[in-house]
Amino acid sequence: MQDGATLRVVLVTGASGAGRSSAINTLEDLGFEAIDNLPMSLIPRLLDGPPLPRPLALGLDVRNREFSSESLIELVDRLHRMPGVQADLLYLDCDADVLVRRYSETRRRHPLSPDDAPARGIEEELELLAPLRARADVLIDTSTLTPHNLRAEIARWFAPPSGAPLALSVQSFSYKRGLPRGVDMVFDCRFLANPHWEAALRDRDGRDPAVAAYVESDPRFADFFARVLDLVVSLLEPFVDEGKTSLTIAFGCTGGKHRSVALAEKMAATLAQQGWRVSKRHRELERRGLDRSASQQG
Repeated sequence: MQDGATLRVVLVTGASGAGRSSAINTLEDLGFEAIDNLPMSLIPRLLDGPPLPRPLALGLDVRNREFSSESLIELVDRLHRMPGVQADLLYLDCDADVLVRRYSETRRRHPLSPDDAPARGIEEELELLAPLRARADVLIDTSTLTPHNLRAEIARWFAPPSGAPLALSVQSFSYKRGLPRGVDMVFDCRFLANPHWEAALRDRDGRDPAVAAYVESDPRFADFFARVLDLVVSLLEPFVDEGKTSLTIAFGCTGGKHRSVALAEKMAATLAQQGWRVSKRHRELERRGLDRSASQQG
């Protein structure tokens, strides 16, 4: 536990396919240390250990061998009694018919009915989780939310109050599909070396360290990134002074898979390290179903 400070802990649960993984990834983007499916018996020991420098986002669901609604509620109540800990139970909810459609579209197996139709597992899981839904400190229904909407909702509830008042979104996109809507600043990175022409990198995307290293090896990369970063940072405080609450920065390349993704990842990480609230979106990866933060949201 942190010495002399309040440690925020968000326990994230909900129906499989409702966006739990996406919520955890968004919290990680907001500066939380994210741990998925840590055995519940280890959580109090984790908090009693050395001081933790960042708030915690802990994902818990029916795949956890110790999971039950009763044990999770007991854990939440125990955390509420711990001095120096602010614990919240975040429940990701979704209509059953929407969950069935999502499982049908992704062809994934439901953890409670791996050898049967997902509908049966969904029904069983929703019944199992009913006490948690009623106990939740924050309940977000994702039935009609897009991945981007869910990220915004998570940020609204859990963005650190000590962070900068300006919420930043860093995005990647393909020029072939046009500019994304609602973008404030756009940077074209099509002049950089393209990993698409490297057979070993073609099937990977810009989040892959090898792809990012290839893009950054272009002699023009360092100067470009430094100039863009200086421009963005120079404008953030003036935007705050003018009362602006959000800013969206986008990087575009030909396919929206390699260069723009690598730039967006690096820019988001750099701005987050400087203390800004940052979320990420990779439009073309979402369209292909490759974005891990969108894979559970439908």
